[in-house]
Parts: sequence; C-alpha cells; structure tokens
Amino acid sequence: MLTETQQKMVDHAQLQKINGWNHIKVKGSPYECGFQEGYLLADQWADAQRVFAYMTYETYGKEYSWFAEQSIRLHKDVIPERYLQELQGMADGLTAAGVEASVDDVIAWNDYMEMTGYWWPVNAPKIMNRPQMKTHRKEHCSAICATGDATPDGKPVIAHQSFDEFWSGQYFNVCKHVKPDEGYDFVMQASGPCMLASMTDFYVISSGLSVTETTLAGFDKYSEEGVPEWVRIRDAVQFASTIDEFVERLNKGNNGGYANAWLIADKNTGEIARYEQGLEYQALEKKTNGAFFGCNAVFDPRIRNLECKDNGFNDPRQQTGARRQRWMELIDKYYGSIDVERAKLMLADTFDVYLGYNNPSSRCICAHYDVDPQYYADDPDAVWNIPFYPAGSCDAKAAGPDDMEHMRMWGRYGRADGVEFNAKEFMEQHPLWKWMDGYLYDRPTQPWTLFD
Repeated sequence: MLTETQQKMVDHAQLQKINGWNHIKVKGSPYECGFQEGYLLADQWADAQRVFAYMTYETYGKEYSWFAEQSIRLHKDVIPERYLQELQGMADGLTAAGVEASVDDVIAWNDYMEMTGYWWPVNAPKIMNRPQMKTHRKEHCSAICATGDATPDGKPVIAHQSFDEFWSGQYFNVCKHVKPDEGYDFVMQASGPCMLASMTDFYVISSGLSVTETTLAGFDKYSEEGVPEWVRIRDAVQFASTIDEFVERLNKGNNGGYANAWLIADKNTGEIARYEQGLEYQALEKKTNGAFFGCNAVFDPRIRNLECKDNGFNDPRQQTGARRQRWMELIDKYYGSIDVERAKLMLADTFDVYLGYNNPSSRCICAHYDVDPQYYADDPDAVWNIPFYPAGSCDAKAAGPDDMEHMRMWGRYGRADGVEFNAKEFMEQHPLWKWMDGYLYDRPTQPWTLFD
C-alpha cells in the first residue's frame, strides 16, 4: 500500500505498453522521477535481474553480485547528489511495488555495461593471472546524422540502432520522457528499467540537441579514476545547450568508460557533429552540410591506433569495415533526400559488401549474427565472431526536424528490418545455445511507433 505522498508521486507519471515498448513519462524532483519509474517498471526490473544474474555468471565466470561490489567500491562516491537522489527514488519505488531493492542495487545496475565492458577487460588478466582474453566490449551499433544539402529541407535528421546479445537486448524496450525540475526535458530510449541514462544512447532534448552514438570497437583503455560515463552523459543531456557545451560536460571526469563516437544534431543551428571520445585522445568534427555515420570504426588515427586494437577499419570481412563501406554507398545514393523515412530504410539495410549482394549477416548495417555461419570472419578478438551467435540488431530509433521540434521520437522494438527472432526455433536449430532456455525471449515483428 502506497502512502499518500507516494501515491501523489505516482499519479504524476504515466506508463503505456505499446508495440513491445514500455513508454513511461516521469516528472518532478530527482527523487520523484526515480520513484515513479521504479514503481511502474518493477516487474521488468525483477525479470532483468533474474536474467542478468544467470547470464553474468555464464558469460564471465563471476557472479553479478561481485561486479556490483566493484561498482560500489569504485563509483558510488563520485555520483553527484541529485543523481543519487534519483537512484534512491528508483530503489524506493521498486521496494514499494514489492520488489525489494537498495540504492546500491540500482547503482550497480546502471554501472553494469561499464564494469563488464570496460573495467573487466583491463582487470581480468590480473584476476585470472594470464594474458588478456576475449573480454573487450562486444556491443556494436549503426547510426547516421545528416543536415543541410544532405536532407530535403536542410534540417537535421538522426537515427540509430543498437546491436547487442539478444538476452540483454531484449530489455531495450523502454522509451522514457523525463521532465526534471531543473535543466532540459528529454526523451530517450533506455537499455532497461531504472536507467539514469539511456546506455543505448538515443536522445531528443528540449535544448534543441538530439544525440546518439556508436561504440569504438576494440577500445581497450580504462581508468579507475574519474566519473562513469552514464553519469557524465546524463549531465550533458540534461544541462548542455550547445554542441560545444555538450562535449565539455561529457568529457569532464572522463575515465574511458563506454568510449563512443557521438553524433549530435542541433536543430537551432542546423549543425551536426561527430565527437570521438577516447581516454587520452578526442576528436570533434562539425558541419552544416553533409552527414556523419557511426559503425564502430574509429576515424581519428590516434584513437584507432593507440587506444584500440583490431578495429577493422579497412577490412570488409569485419563488421566495422563492411558497414563503413555500406554507409558511404548509401549516403552517396540518397544524398539530398535523407529524411526520417529514408533513415529508417538505411537502418534496415542488409546488403553485404564483402559478398556483393543482399545477405543478412554480421556485416550488415542491420546485423544478423544469429544466421551468419561466419565463413569469412577475420576478427580474432571479437567474442561474437562464432557461427550463429544470438546477437545483432535489437531496435531502431529515428527523429526528423518535426520530431525534434515537438520532443518526440520514432522507435521500433526488435530488429531494425522487422525480421522476428523466435527463441525456441533458434535453440532447436542450434542446440548449443539451449543453455539459454528460459532466459532468451522471442522478439516478434513490431511496427515503427511514434512516441509523442
């Protein structure tokens, strides 16, 4: 039973389930926004915790709770008070809904991608007392941002899809509208319930900025000093009003966590940017005509050569090089007509440049690792480059100038090209993966949905 105060908080929030998504709207103080989300998404949180606990142990040989302990030890003390209040609100909302949680639990959940994807690869060799293994970050993405003479009306367009292992990507179905008591409102996709920041990184912000990213493949630097990325990006989204201020806030306290190539559009100026953020090196490019794309290839030679390994920049057999070529081809083909509908089609593209024909595989802008026998892979450190890995495109998001103006976004849950994933059929065809039974879910075909 909620108290009167708690009920009033929840009454100011909304939750709509539509086309595979949980569309949630929260507003108020940090604590109020957190409580509303925790209370309304408690069931999703509980299931995600069950799945992540099992999959973490199977994937890393370490308990989820062990990573949580490291997270609290390293990062709890550097989280600003306003965000600690929001995280505490999430924990209290979960508990009020019957799913007991502490603020430490929610911090560890938000820190999971950084701890397993960036801290662990650097520290695993010390713990295992042997050379570093295939432990660097696995997630990849495809994205585009266009403006000026690349678009029909000269105004910015931005679009993105997440790649991930399907067991974790199945939770990328939260679209959240946050109306905080300070700073800018924003709409974002989240990688699960009770996330302070998106972590799949697609934002439309009332400041006029829209933001997305793709990870820097092969990045292997990390510092235990500094502030985790999920805290820095939330600050930049909520309080930055220009591209330069966004970059400055995002880089303050940079620890190398979740190293990305950020694509940023400013509807107020028509300018777009690509900001590649390594640990020691950063590169910012801006333009008012043209397009930037993201495919996990690293364009800055310093970051690519000094902070990454086997990035695949020029290798069409690898997912980075293949998609880099395909993005160039598509942008040339559609230059001048890249609107939000064209961007959606680009995200769904399954042309394989290495083979020279349409072939859903790991090398496509819309990745299908689960059907790829990996005959041609030449990426020895990539965890995903084994045959029929249940991973790839998990969603698609897009926003055009009208969407940016009215604080809305398009989203498609499931693969960007709409092809369904049936977990039972997959495991019957590939019984090596039956150990995921009960933890790997179907993702049926879903339509594009406008979140207004």
